[in-house]
Amino acid sequence: MVETTLSGVAHPILEKDHASAWLGIQVLHLRPGHATIRMTLRQEMLNGFGIAHGGMIFAVADTAFALACNPVDSVDPQNGEPASITVAAGVDINFLKPAREGQIITAVAGLRSQSGRSGIYDIQVFASDADPSSAADADSPTLPPAPGELPGELIAEFRGRSRTIPKK
Repeated sequence: MVETTLSGVAHPILEKDHASAWLGIQVLHLRPGHATIRMTLRQEMLNGFGIAHGGMIFAVADTAFALACNPVDSVDPQNGEPASITVAAGVDINFLKPAREGQIITAVAGLRSQSGRSGIYDIQVFASDADPSSAADADSPTLPPAPGELPGELIAEFRGRSRTIPKK
C-alpha cells in the first residue's frame, strides 16, 4: 500500500497500485483536481549515467496526474468503487535537469482546464536533497509546500490530457 501523510487514508486507486508502492510514493496533499506526492530516488531508479531514469520521473508525474484526475470524493462510499474513472488520453513530458540518487522527487499536479469528459493537467516535478536533520524522521507526516514555496529545483514539466470513461 502507498504511504499517506495526511488523514491516514490512502486514495482508493492506490490500494492495488503495486508500481507506486514499489516507487515508495508518499501522498502529501490531495484535493479535487490537485495532488502533491513525493518519492526518494534509489539506486535501482538510476540509468547508466548515474542519474534518474526518465521513466522514474515520468512515473511519479503520472501518479500525481492520476490522483489529481480521480478525486477521493468521486468514490461511492457504499462499495468503494467509482462509477467512472479518468485516464490519460495523452501526455507530454520535458526533462529539464537531472536528478540523482538520494534526492527527493516531488510532483505537484493541478487541473488547468476541464470541459465535459476531457481535462488538461500540468504537473511540475522537483528534486531536492534530503534534509539531513529530518533523516531519522523521514516517514513522519509532512505538509505540502506552502503556496509560492517550491519543493526543490524544477527538473521536469509534464502535461496530461485526461478522459473520463465508464468503469467496466
